[in-house]
Amino acid sequence: MALSFPATAFGDPFDLHSLPLPRPADGYAVQRLDHDQLLDRSSQAFLPVRDRALDALFASFVEAHTAASEWLCAQGLSSETHPLAIVPAAFDPVLQRHILIYGVLRTQP
Repeated sequence: MALSFPATAFGDPFDLHSLPLPRPADGYAVQRLDHDQLLDRSSQAFLPVRDRALDALFASFVEAHTAASEWLCAQGLSSETHPLAIVPAAFDPVLQRHILIYGVLRTQP
C-alpha cells in the first residue's frame, strides 16, 4: 500500500477539460522530470514516449497520483526529493506514440 502523499506532491491537481492546452490531451500521465519518459501503467516502469509498449494515460489526476505514490514508495524515495510530475498527455494514433503536451519538464527552470 502506498504512503499518502499530499494532493500537490506531483504538481497542482488539474482538470484536463479546463486547461487551455496547445493541443487536446487524452489523459493524465506521470512524467519523470528531465526525461521524455512516462510511467507505464502495466509494468510500473518509466519508458520513453516513443516506446510502442508504453501505456501511460490515466483517466484521472487521482489515478495518476496513486501510481506516482506507489512508484515513489517502491523506490524508497520521499515526496520532497522525487523526480515526478503529473502532466496532461495524448496519444498520437498516426505516430503510434505518446505526446508530452508541455514537452520535457525540467527540475530547474
